[in-house]
Amino acid sequence: MTEKSQGQRRVLVGRVTSDKMDKTIVVEVDRRLKHPVYKKYISKKRRYMAHDAEDNCHIGDVVEIQEHRPLSKNKRWIVSRVVERAELT
Repeated sequence: MTEKSQGQRRVLVGRVTSDKMDKTIVVEVDRRLKHPVYKKYISKKRRYMAHDAEDNCHIGDVVEIQEHRPLSKNKRWIVSRVVERAELT
């Protein structure tokens, strides 16, 4: 097989924490894992900068981000879809 197949890109779901930049959002992904010794669940958070081409994501939205080629110094993710909109208050 001489063709080079493209691997699966990682997909994460998280909440938008900042939308102040132009075409960029900050997404916080929360994951829970069990401690290997104490067997209690620990919550770990990680923040990713994602490209939002249409600028339609706002703070509080739940979005799905997908791995992408580097777009800037810190951006390696793009928004693939908005899972849930934040309620306007």
